[in-house]
Amino acid sequence: MVDSNYNASLTLKLYLLAALVFGTYGGRVCPMLESLTASEILFHICVTFTGVYLVRHFLLKDHSLVKENRFARLDATLFFFASIPLAIFYNLQYDFTLDSNLKVLFGMTLFGFFTGLILELIAKLTQLEQLKGQQAYAFELTGERQSLVKQMIMMVSLLLITLTTMLTMIAVKDIFWLEHNPERVLDGTGKISVIKEFIYISLVLGGYAITIMVLWSRVMKKILLAQECSLIDVAKGNIGTRLPIFEHNELGSMASLTNEMLDSLESSQEEVKTTRDVAIVSLSALAESRDNETGAHILRTQEYIRALANYLSQFEHHKALLTPSYIELLYKSAPLHDVGKVGIPDSILLKPGKLTDEEFEIMKDHPEIGAKALSMAEKQLGSNSFLQLAKEISLTHHEKWDGSGYPNQLVGQDIPLSGRLMALADVYDALISERVYKKAFSHDKAKSIILEGKGRHFDPELVDAFLAIENEFVAIADKYREMERKENELELNQAS
Repeated sequence: MVDSNYNASLTLKLYLLAALVFGTYGGRVCPMLESLTASEILFHICVTFTGVYLVRHFLLKDHSLVKENRFARLDATLFFFASIPLAIFYNLQYDFTLDSNLKVLFGMTLFGFFTGLILELIAKLTQLEQLKGQQAYAFELTGERQSLVKQMIMMVSLLLITLTTMLTMIAVKDIFWLEHNPERVLDGTGKISVIKEFIYISLVLGGYAITIMVLWSRVMKKILLAQECSLIDVAKGNIGTRLPIFEHNELGSMASLTNEMLDSLESSQEEVKTTRDVAIVSLSALAESRDNETGAHILRTQEYIRALANYLSQFEHHKALLTPSYIELLYKSAPLHDVGKVGIPDSILLKPGKLTDEEFEIMKDHPEIGAKALSMAEKQLGSNSFLQLAKEISLTHHEKWDGSGYPNQLVGQDIPLSGRLMALADVYDALISERVYKKAFSHDKAKSIILEGKGRHFDPELVDAFLAIENEFVAIADKYREMERKENELELNQAS
């Protein structure tokens, strides 16, 4: 992760905490420092940690390690160098022994490491939150790979080594101190001081260790949750979603490989969609070439169906079916609703006048002809093919709500929603369009006829939806009417 935020307030608080813990140990806990007053130790600690913080805040806040979010290394190094003059001062001023000087060096470096590691983990959590809100994930692995497993092993090992080393140093130091202060053994105060020191150090180190492990687990949880949410999104059909890559480690590598797989899958899906669209256009053009109806009828009915489906999708009982992908498939499949007319003789299909009863019976075969043709193609593509919906629309768009339609006299909800939608869209467009046997009806006239068919020809809920968005229907009809007018003018101009 890069460009981590430097949190001055949190840094100051953690430095104050380290100074308080370190000062309390020197002034109240460590029995070897009884020769120093609490005020002296407080002054030394305040001067040292104030200097460390000022250097950190003013000189190192833009350091490369800060940008790389490697606070643990930065703060541990800073505390180590700050501990050297403090140890020298105690050695020269108070004749500290070598082990006490080592405790100062080791102790401050340890507090620097703990402080930096906490800052590092909190910075990562902050970045994860920001990236989650912006969806601005990095999709390319950069830099040298850092093993997450090794990081975890190293962190746990460091905590164990630190705890063991610190307690060993204290044990050695306390034994040395008790040997030179036998009176403290006799009166029992020495034992109390040693126990108090062990308890204090254990609590402090344990507190830091637990804090670090909790923060680490929160970072891992956020990364895994972000990737899980992305995979759930993909599983729902949003194939354009990609897994976030936060760092170059095992999780980042798996996410990168998954993204490559999704790229390949999306490319394949685009090819399938292109094939689907070409097949639909070709088949609908074939049907159109043998029918008196214009290509604008196909385009308008597409738009009507999508408008109705979008309106219905806001209602809870339709949300499960009318997803964006299903509505798009409805829109794409609608042009195939009359593909079966290719099987109707020209003498009937192109007849300018009203059909006889016998002719109309033949015309009523076109839904099944279309469904059978699409079914044969569907067998080659599998039952999940896009042609399944096209077949459904072709077969059922002439069914009526009261069961008086054809070819199977389906009633009410037995008619698929796709067929019910197509029925209303198809009839509305036929009513407002001019045919060789009739003039075009106005929108209001078409609306009154559809209202008469409510509960008989049409699903009552769809009629209500039509009334709610009738302005959209008018706008769609006007748009394509204007397009046809311009095309006709262009043809006349070219002819003249």
